[in-house]
Amino acid sequence: MSTKFLFKNAQLQDGTFADIEVTGDLISAIGVGLLSEGAEVIDSTGLIALPGFVDLHTHLREPGFEQSETVLTGTQAAAMGGYTAVHAMANTSPVADTAGVVEQVAALGREAGYVDVLPIGAVTVGLEGKQMAELGAMANSKAKVKVFSDDGKCVHDPVIMRRALEYVKAFDGVIAQHAQEPRLTEGAQMNEGAVSAELGLAGWPAVAEESIIARDVLLAEHVNSRVHICHLSTAGSVEIVRWAKARGIKVTAEVTPHHLLLTDELVRSYNAVYKVNPPLRTQKDVLALREALIDGTIDVIGTDHAPHPIEAKDCEWNAAAFGMLGLETAASIAQEVLIESGKSNWARFAEVMSTKPAEIAGDVEVGQELEIGSVANIAFIDPAAKRTIVAESASKSINNPYVGMQLPGRVLHTVYRGYLTVRDGVLASKGRN
Repeated sequence: MSTKFLFKNAQLQDGTFADIEVTGDLISAIGVGLLSEGAEVIDSTGLIALPGFVDLHTHLREPGFEQSETVLTGTQAAAMGGYTAVHAMANTSPVADTAGVVEQVAALGREAGYVDVLPIGAVTVGLEGKQMAELGAMANSKAKVKVFSDDGKCVHDPVIMRRALEYVKAFDGVIAQHAQEPRLTEGAQMNEGAVSAELGLAGWPAVAEESIIARDVLLAEHVNSRVHICHLSTAGSVEIVRWAKARGIKVTAEVTPHHLLLTDELVRSYNAVYKVNPPLRTQKDVLALREALIDGTIDVIGTDHAPHPIEAKDCEWNAAAFGMLGLETAASIAQEVLIESGKSNWARFAEVMSTKPAEIAGDVEVGQELEIGSVANIAFIDPAAKRTIVAESASKSINNPYVGMQLPGRVLHTVYRGYLTVRDGVLASKGRN
């Protein structure tokens, strides 16, 4: 049955105000003082209407690690955060390194019906870094994969990285690199610096990230291909990406919400919720990342949503798993960095959360500007809200580093292909399908 909504008096990303009519799965009208026969009217006064968010970096864990997350629970968390599309990383079991597995993940997303689930294919077989996976087969599959990553592991062999960069040119794909030189990070537990020295924890040097980024942007230039840097985390990495872009190299980069807000000082608590890969860095790094996001050196925010069961985090630091949740809080941190700081605006917010991630991944029908005829993927934010983050979550896991913190803004409604997956901050009991 066709649905019809009229969202009245929302603020758009350019600061103007308009009514938005949604008919079926499309935006059917945008204007002031609209009347719509048969539509359910939803007062959106005080809300910001933005293109539904697109995450380039989500771990949904299924298949294989359903004790941490499933496609259903992960996409429910995404919807609560204003997302209408997520790219699911390949480090599942079995690894998403074949057409069959990526098609399975995409099908689970369609069955859940809360967001578009767009699988990311592995670069190498089994994420082992030894043999290139069947990139072409995944690209030609029903999942139409265009982004490939061994995230969680670095494609450390420069020959394989070069071949992968060359191969994806045939279908305008992109290699998303987890920049971590493994020999420089053996046994590493946190950022290498003053705090690691005081705590006696093995340090994770910035150069382990920066050296891989430097190598890979030069490889991308050499073969004239696209490379995307996952979860960039250091001030030095920012400078390398800035240099590469000025040189005309086809490089894009993402930053996580946690690297925009949290520092390695939190590790003093030995609370394993703060253990993440790459590690939390220094305040100097945080400030450099924020400025780079504002000035466009860093292109997008990617959550690196990494759920874990309680036993993987409620243990001693050295034994704990790396990773933290991110989907339900990313918009608030983006608001803190871009809007509350007074240094940017809602148009940039929409770019880093919606339109640019979709552009990088070559997505269609997601991350679109709010225009008549575009697919009705919309996030409505109440920017005046202040919320204290609690442990309860739509995710199956609770490893949330922001619990107890007060963050600005709240996603009030999420419209996914014309369907309200979240209404008044409450998740729909079932997905669109």
